Amino acid sequence: MTESKAWNWREEKNTYWLTPSEDSYYLANRWKEKGYEKLLDFGCGLGRHAVFFAKQGFQVSAFDLSEEGIGHLEQWAKREGLQIRLHTADMLNLPYDDASFDCIFAYHVISHTDTQGMTTILQQIQRILKPGGEIYLTLCSKETWSFQNPAYPHIDENTVIKTEEGPEKGIPHFYVTLADVLTLMGEFQIETIRHIDDCYFDGKEQNSKHYFILAKK
Repeated sequence: MTESKAWNWREEKNTYWLTPSEDSYYLANRWKEKGYEKLLDFGCGLGRHAVFFAKQGFQVSAFDLSEEGIGHLEQWAKREGLQIRLHTADMLNLPYDDASFDCIFAYHVISHTDTQGMTTILQQIQRILKPGGEIYLTLCSKETWSFQNPAYPHIDENTVIKTEEGPEKGIPHFYVTLADVLTLMGEFQIETIRHIDDCYFDGKEQNSKHYFILAKK
């Protein structure tokens, strides 16, 4: 199993990572209607979703492997007057008790591992999620450009290492098909799966495909 590696946020200049995703607005409404209260921002980065969900009234915990990311979120929460429980932690070994959370938001994060690591991470999620709770996560699609890029070394049949300069240099990326998703999520009750191609952003055509998965324990 490959060792987890934090993003180098000093190399990231795109303000995208400071703005909540479209999905978070839908999930905030869905989870409030379900009466969920305790939410984990799983791999919070700079904190865009932790801050958003805290403002929506959730009791938010957040962790990331990057001390820089956690420090940024700590200062952001302080400026906003928000109480967010923070940890610097590895997603392969989470510092939370069993059945701690009503809902878990894992957006563009758990793919940063290899095949063996993915199994471990999903076991961790199953452990800390309450019965009847929901997980929303994204996984990289094998149809996206980066999985098919011959310049990236493969470390197993599902995982490549990005090598170009930037915040993700040296970080593993795990990729799936729909069949892989159904197998991986076998211990969960799947609510929906979407396969989305972000085909144009940053002023140019792209081929960035992900699976967006909503599931229940």
